Amino acid sequence: MLGTDFRTGSPNWLDLGSPDLDAATAFYGAVFGWNFVSAGPDTGGYGFFQIDGKTVAALGPLTEEGAASAWMVHFCTDDVRSTVEAVMAGGGQVRMEPMDVMGEGRLAQVTDPQGAQFALWQPGRTAGLGLTSAPNALLWVELHVPDPVGGIAFYEGVFGWRSREMQAPGMTYRVLSVRDGDQEDASFGGVAPLGDGAGSGSERSRWVPYFYAEDVDGAVAVATANGGSVLMPAADVPEVGRISWLADPAGAPFALLKPDPRM
Repeated sequence: MLGTDFRTGSPNWLDLGSPDLDAATAFYGAVFGWNFVSAGPDTGGYGFFQIDGKTVAALGPLTEEGAASAWMVHFCTDDVRSTVEAVMAGGGQVRMEPMDVMGEGRLAQVTDPQGAQFALWQPGRTAGLGLTSAPNALLWVELHVPDPVGGIAFYEGVFGWRSREMQAPGMTYRVLSVRDGDQEDASFGGVAPLGDGAGSGSERSRWVPYFYAEDVDGAVAVATANGGSVLMPAADVPEVGRISWLADPAGAPFALLKPDPRM
């Protein structure tokens, strides 16, 4: 599962671009109990969602013309420039060239060949999130694309990821892990065919974050009471756990997972 010992290719940061920061803060505070802490007056409203002082995600205004509200998964690199070059060599696109973020790290925004957007974070003073794989924190990330095999080939070329197949209801699911260490222990996410399983009805290539919910059904009820919508009702997935897909009031998809305690 995802940890905070970030290595090349690990998800190490997560932020939400939203058209209404106050509404997003209120919604996620209700669902997950997150507190919002501003990054300062010179950051355009950007700040951090925290649990007990540990950052679990971040929030900022939409910065790209025509952009829809969405969660952006960032992956760790020790050389953002060379990783950007690998993205382009693999057929991806660069939306924002590498830039320094006030000494905290270096950032680039890119898109894979099938249209899924993601970001690259080269740690400086900030290595990444302060808490993962804990209640109300990021637990898993999932890529939905039309061609999972082609998607895996692209990311293997960029990050050196490994993958293994497992059978899920109605589809082949592919579990991703970073290139170092035991493959199961180093797993952090998966790849599913676009339109299958979770997220049906959100027909767009994307990375989606899964947050650890101790009570998935309760969190769904809170989310809908606060203006969210259900993309996939809560359901038990064998050998995985209980899952639901939601969208926040601005339409940004995310998922909830209570892992099967036997796994």
